[in-house]
Amino acid sequence: MSIYTLDETTLRNLAEEIEAIPPRPHHSTLLEIANRIRPGCTFRYALNRGGWYRPGGVIAADGTRIAESLVTWAKIELAACDGDMGELVERHAGKGLLATRHTGRTHYFVAAYGPAPADFLQLEVEELQEVLDRKLIDTDKPPEDLQELTEPIAPEVLEGEAVAAPRYRFRRLIDMQQTVARTSPAGSHHAGLPRLLTEWAHSSAAARGHFSDHWIVALREHQDRYRNPVITASLVSRHARELKPFQWNIDLSGVEMNAQLQAFDRAAGYTSAWYAHLIAGTITPPKVAYAVARDLEAGFSYLPDTEAALIRSWVAEPYSV
Repeated sequence: MSIYTLDETTLRNLAEEIEAIPPRPHHSTLLEIANRIRPGCTFRYALNRGGWYRPGGVIAADGTRIAESLVTWAKIELAACDGDMGELVERHAGKGLLATRHTGRTHYFVAAYGPAPADFLQLEVEELQEVLDRKLIDTDKPPEDLQELTEPIAPEVLEGEAVAAPRYRFRRLIDMQQTVARTSPAGSHHAGLPRLLTEWAHSSAAARGHFSDHWIVALREHQDRYRNPVITASLVSRHARELKPFQWNIDLSGVEMNAQLQAFDRAAGYTSAWYAHLIAGTITPPKVAYAVARDLEAGFSYLPDTEAALIRSWVAEPYSV
């Protein structure tokens, strides 16, 4: 059972506090706010994921703000023209209107509150920067419908000059205990995450720090064909940058394979990291696991009993998160 849940009012107040402060390189003020959520529950910076953007607003050539949301503005203007895109283009083509976009990074902060792998809170905060994107209306190739206006295939792109100060946007605060339960109903194909967490709790990795010291959980929400909400989860390593260059040799066996596994674990900073990255489906090739299983069958005993059992179980029933 989860030990902590924020009520809607507290959650809203948290979001308002975070969004009222300017971003800072080490997020010190944000962390001060987060660490007031629950006494004794200390958040630490985990990682960030960037390279994404969202549609922005509309501004005049002199920088005057016309609308915060391009999509909303476009729908209102098209309705005012009785759905006639040609009239909308005629009204605005000579105004030099510009569209913006929000470039973003998502920052992840974690706070463990218990010894179990799922005993942690994960705070997600976006850092947004609004920049110039394109000329809103290309008079040489005017849009024919709403989608072409808001999402043209070949826009007249502008240099991404900033048009507003960077800002934080609260995304969510999740209790991983609750999240694991929601992503993995009995018998579902999303059951990989709870299986890994159970294995982690009984592996050598558990003695080398909390699960959240090494991983964050990336969530995606969508609706199934019956319009029921569905949450899926994937794992993101906090050490991926250091581990991605690791060169695996799937042809090794015995002592040499053991040395390779240990080298990977040293790079990751904890025992059995190679197994966790097998499940996460990112860095450890499945052929390594099958090679280790063959070594076990041949009588090699370089793995602790707990890890040997994990590999045998995985080979019998492979899974990923």
